[in-house]
Amino acid sequence: MKNTLYLLVTVLATTHFSNAQLNDYKYMVVPKRFNMFKEVNQYQTSTLLKHLFSTNGYTAIYDDILPEDLKDNGCLALRAELDNNSSLFATKVSIVLKDCNGQVVFTSLEGRSKIKEFKHGYTDAIKKAFVSFETLNYEYVPKKNTKEESITISFKNDVKSLDEKTVEQKSKAKVNEDIIATNGKNEESLVSGMEDKVTSQQSLEVLYAQAITDGYQLVDSTPKIQYKLTRTSVENIFLAIHEDKNGVVLKKDGKWFFEYAKNGEKVLEELNIKF
Repeated sequence: MKNTLYLLVTVLATTHFSNAQLNDYKYMVVPKRFNMFKEVNQYQTSTLLKHLFSTNGYTAIYDDILPEDLKDNGCLALRAELDNNSSLFATKVSIVLKDCNGQVVFTSLEGRSKIKEFKHGYTDAIKKAFVSFETLNYEYVPKKNTKEESITISFKNDVKSLDEKTVEQKSKAKVNEDIIATNGKNEESLVSGMEDKVTSQQSLEVLYAQAITDGYQLVDSTPKIQYKLTRTSVENIFLAIHEDKNGVVLKKDGKWFFEYAKNGEKVLEELNIKF
């Protein structure tokens, strides 16, 4: 009876998550040491999870050996974590997948085991949690536009980089030169139209930063809370929530930007923040 109930819950859980966009990701990165443990591959948890991913059609790799395309574009992979809710009487873990911005993309069913010996208990619980992945029919589908014309964030050695193509704004003189070189239309009207598309810092609504636990909230002049920022381990990079959007707020060349995903594409918006 218990096994039947567990299978029923499993089916319902996997059905609920069947729409998760795992097909957008080429790799599943498994850490050699999960944060919940003190030792590398403790209780063979890393080995087990990598094996389960690999045998179910996922391209699983360890976090210390990355392929070249993943080094160039960290957003090709999801990072696996274990959410540990174990108690004295049961081992309880969930498998959590996060994207390159630290956002949760998928959370598995919680696997539970009453086996007292730690190694066998974690093995049993992880296998039960992994059932959530087995019916998703995963198949990597590369995006048509593989060029990431947006912010690329690498947390390796706390290094941050921006794709200059999307952030660098042309000066008025450069805009004039481009327009004159490409066509003979009225210069003044075209320059005016082009300048309207380039949002200046002065025309942006001022957002005032108010300190809260683990970060800031950004309010407008109403005042109304527009953004909630949570600190990360990297200076001037925050996890951000704005209306129904999840993304990151970060600083580059003295300016603040909000990056988020919309219809499968990355969107970059400049912000005018007063701290």
